[in-house]
Amino acid sequence: MEYSIKRVTIDDYGGIYALWNTAEQSRRALNPVDDSREGIERYLKRNPDTCFAAVMDDRIIGVILSGHDGRRAIVHHLCVHPDYRRMGIAGHLVSLAEEALQKEGIKKIFGLVFKDNEAANLFWEKQGYSLRTNLNYRNKSLDCEIPVGE
Repeated sequence: MEYSIKRVTIDDYGGIYALWNTAEQSRRALNPVDDSREGIERYLKRNPDTCFAAVMDDRIIGVILSGHDGRRAIVHHLCVHPDYRRMGIAGHLVSLAEEALQKEGIKKIFGLVFKDNEAANLFWEKQGYSLRTNLNYRNKSLDCEIPVGE
């Protein structure tokens, strides 16, 4: 199976949004503000060199959105189309994002994974990401359209 890698631009939004909707766990993580075209455009303007897509036959089959605040990085979205999982695409995307973030001087990366997403938690563990149990994740929505979460 051959696929190419490209940096994500806002022109990829339609393909990325379609990809996210192929996977229940990805759909679950979306919100109508941050993951709108405008929200992703803002994100890509801040992080133009750390987001990558895997493309096959002009279709996005995998994507990683990663960015940083100058100190630490976060993986906001990693998704591979269900038909192309377990082929190394996700690991390849993670490696590319890590390399890009290192080039920008970033030394630490974190990501959020639903506790009940066993496959994703196992994947991240295999990538060398440890589980932090000494922290509470807290958030506050400043927009009524963004769900608060559980």
